[in-house]
Formats: sequence, structure tokens, C-alpha cells
Amino acid sequence: MKKKIAALLAGALCLSALAACGGNNAQTAENGASDDKTITVGASPTPHAEILNAAKDVLAEQGWTLEVVEFTDYVQPNTALVDGDLDANYFQHIPYLNNFNKENNADLVSAIEMHYEPFGIYPGKTATLEELADGATVAVPNDGSNETRALLLLQDAGLIKLKDGIDPTSDATKLDIVENPKNLDIQEIAAEQLPRSLEDVDLAVINGNYALQADLNAKEDSLITENPDYAKVYVNVVACRSGDETSDKITALKEALQSDAVKQFIDNTYKGAVVATF
Repeated sequence: MKKKIAALLAGALCLSALAACGGNNAQTAENGASDDKTITVGASPTPHAEILNAAKDVLAEQGWTLEVVEFTDYVQPNTALVDGDLDANYFQHIPYLNNFNKENNADLVSAIEMHYEPFGIYPGKTATLEELADGATVAVPNDGSNETRALLLLQDAGLIKLKDGIDPTSDATKLDIVENPKNLDIQEIAAEQLPRSLEDVDLAVINGNYALQADLNAKEDSLITENPDYAKVYVNVVACRSGDETSDKITALKEALQSDAVKQFIDNTYKGAVVATF
């Protein structure tokens, strides 16, 4: 009999403990996991992760811990965000984000507008635009929004002409070129490979972050940079899942990233290759 009573008491205590745990979990869920003070953000190494790291002290003063996860491509940061492995990411501009949502039936949103990085045309085997020979090779990024951006820059440089109606929000490819007086061989290459392509092509149009990673500065090293009005269309943003824009984490992240300390870091570090928009 004593054994039965002990077993019943143990069972009752176990149920009571489970109920308490369930209650705590429900309360935590109801409060939005308010005890979670770590913000996990995926980012390209340069300049995005560097800018995030510059905000760590500002966040720490408010009791937040920032974890930065670096990615070297343009696909995994959004996939990880969709899957819930990240709270946010910081690597892309709005046209790329919109294109990702469209192609992947995703619902990621821009939460914080941060900066733009001017595209540049960089010399490879050919040193200047004037020296560019007939049939020369020009590398451009192969993803929709960035290829459009590169082609518009080649058009601004007088090297090609695109069909009417192509603007910074279009998804253009080399098939949209209607005039190519130098018969340029336009090579579509993954954006992260563009700096390495310079030794094999005459010119390359390179994304700002990958140029910086290769110690190239659009303002100092490129032959021509894009029109600022175009560049501002491609403002780089911190993205999150729809519905999280006003969460405590994203609110804290916004306040830190758009602080005077971070703006000063951007201005002093990148000297025009990264332009803050806040």
C-alpha cells in the first residue's frame, strides 16, 4: 500500500511540474520570448558584417547580444531567414529582396534601410574605356536585379544601348541589348566571382560589397560609377520575416544601426564606397 501511495504522489508531483512548465512556456510565448536577448543576423562579410559589428557596443548598452553569421553568397542568408535560423539578415537591396520573394514564394520584408554601394566598372586586361577593343569581354553579375544594374551602367558609359523601358527595377539580361557597337562579349557570372574574373576579362562590373572584399573601392578604383539616382534605388536593407518588423529585436537593431556611432563608422571606413542613407 505504501508503494502505491508513493507512486500516486510521484505521479501527482510530476503532473504538477508539467503543468507549471506548460504554464511558463505559455507565458513566455505570450510575452514573445522576452527573456531572449540575443539577436542573430546573417550578413555578407564586407561591409555588412563589419557595420553590424560596429553596432555591437550600442546594443550591449541596451542589454542585447548581437550574433553575426557570415555568408559568402546571395542565396543562403534569405533561405536561413525563411527557415527561422536567423532573426534578420543584412546583405541585399530591395529589388533583390523583391525578386527573391517572387521566385521563392517567400514573405520577407525590408525592416531597416541602411546604405547603398555604388557599382563600378573595373579594369581587367584593358586599362581604360577608351582602349576597349572590338569583341572585348565584359563580366556582369548573373542575378536579375544586379545584372540590370550592371547593364544600365554599361549604357551610361556609352558601351551599349538597352531597349526602351529598362529601368533600375527591371529584370534585364544581355538579351535586352539593342545596340552593341563594339560587339562586346557580355559574360554573366555569379556576383561573388566577379573580382576573380578580372584577370580573364577586359572589364567587369562589380557589386560594391564584393569589390570591397577584393580591396577595390568604387570611388577610387573604378573607371566609372553608376548614377547616384540609380544607386539609391538599390538601398541595402536589414530584412526580416513579415510581422517581425516591430518586434523588440528589430526595434533595438534599428536604433543601434542608425546611431551616430555607426554612421561615423561607415563614413570613415568606406570613404564613399558605402553611402549611409539615414
